[in-house]
This record gives sequence, C-alpha cells and structure tokens, in this order.
Amino acid sequence: MPSGIALVTGAGSGIGRSVALALAGAGYAVVVAGRRRAPLDEVAEAAGPRCLPVVTDVTQAPSVDALFARISATHGRLDLLFNNAGIATPPAPLEEVSVEQWRAVIETNLTGAFLCARAAFRLMKEQQPRGGRIINNGSLSATVPRPWMIAYTASKHGITGLTRATALEGRRYDIACGQIDIGNAPSALATPLLQEAMQADGSFKAEPTVNMRHVTDAVLYMAGLPLDANVLFMTVMASQMPYVGRG
Repeated sequence: MPSGIALVTGAGSGIGRSVALALAGAGYAVVVAGRRRAPLDEVAEAAGPRCLPVVTDVTQAPSVDALFARISATHGRLDLLFNNAGIATPPAPLEEVSVEQWRAVIETNLTGAFLCARAAFRLMKEQQPRGGRIINNGSLSATVPRPWMIAYTASKHGITGLTRATALEGRRYDIACGQIDIGNAPSALATPLLQEAMQADGSFKAEPTVNMRHVTDAVLYMAGLPLDANVLFMTVMASQMPYVGRG
C-alpha cells in the first residue's frame, strides 16, 4: 500500500472530501486543507488518525506558507498535492459579472492553485528522496465553456496552462504534474445547477452526473504512478452529458 504524504485542498466537501478519504483508505497520510474548521474535522475523523486538518485560505500566500510549514514540520516531505480548492459564481451574463465576483473566482481557482503548486515545488525539489506529484483539478470548462460562467471558465483555462508549465519545469526535479477534468461529479453545490443547466443554445435541461467513485479511482490511479510516468490530462465524465457536442 502507498505510504506517502498527500495534501488535498478544498477538502471539506465534494470532490476534495471524497479524494481525501480515498487517499487515506489507500494508505496515504493525508493533510486536509480548507477555510472551515468543522468540515475538515469531520473529514479527519472519518479518515483516521493519520489525517491532519489545517485551516487554510489558499488565496493568501501567508496562509499557504503556514500550511506547508506545518506539513514540513509534521511529515518532513510531501509526495502528492491534489490542487482542488475552487469556487464558482451563480450563472450570469458576462456584462453582469461584477469585478468582485471575477476576482474571487480567479483568486481561489487559479491564484490559489499557483500558490499551492509553488509551495509544493519548493518542498519537493529539496526533500530526499527528491520529487513528487501535483494533480490539478481542472474541469470540462477548461476546454469548452458553459454559458454564463465566464470567470469559472477563464480560471479553468488558466489551470491548464498552470499544469503544462508546472509539468515542464518539474522535469529536472522529478516533479510530475497532471490534470483531471471531471464532468458533472455530484456535490451539494453542483447538483442544483445540473438539475436545470443552461445549454449553448439557450435552453435548459437536466444533466447526468458521474459516480464519485470513478473520480476517486481516477485520482488514485494518477497518484499511484511512479514519477517516471505521468497522466498529463485525464477526462472523467458522465457518458450521456452533452459535453462533446457543447456549442
């Protein structure tokens, strides 16, 4: 069984929670990070004694630095970062999206992922044995947008650039970086939206979801590869969702 150290951001709910529990079940010591203490404590209790909850705001560099200092002090290394923290604004036409909404999404989804990748990079290149793996949680919106989701779409396109650049720079330090793009995983935030999702032609329809187990299995596969192999991009989606013909 794996015995590495993993960090999951946005771990208090949804995909982050499920992945954290799956990693713990696979034998990883897991650090779970998020803005709210209570959900993190619940995840840590479910994951077992090798799970460490750390309240973190990924949009703030000092908070991220404190998180990684805690990881270094507790475990001395980091083998896997699942860069998952993210938010979305309610669907709205481009011209109605406020600057505050735009900044909140970009700062959480993209700047937060960069700050965590940067801190992980610094630790992974110096630790012994050297190297590690970063998995960024992208989205189908990293390729094809949904209507009325301008900030979320822009942030996820940015994640793709972050993934490619990190994978390139990580080569010389044995740091692998890949991205998983997930199509309609069920969560408390996503499910209401998917019950009446706006389509490219302006119509609204319910969209299917993919079982969360398939998402966690995919992350575990990516995480379990040796560092001389990498899944650069993986898409896991509900077969019947309209993604392929979107637009």
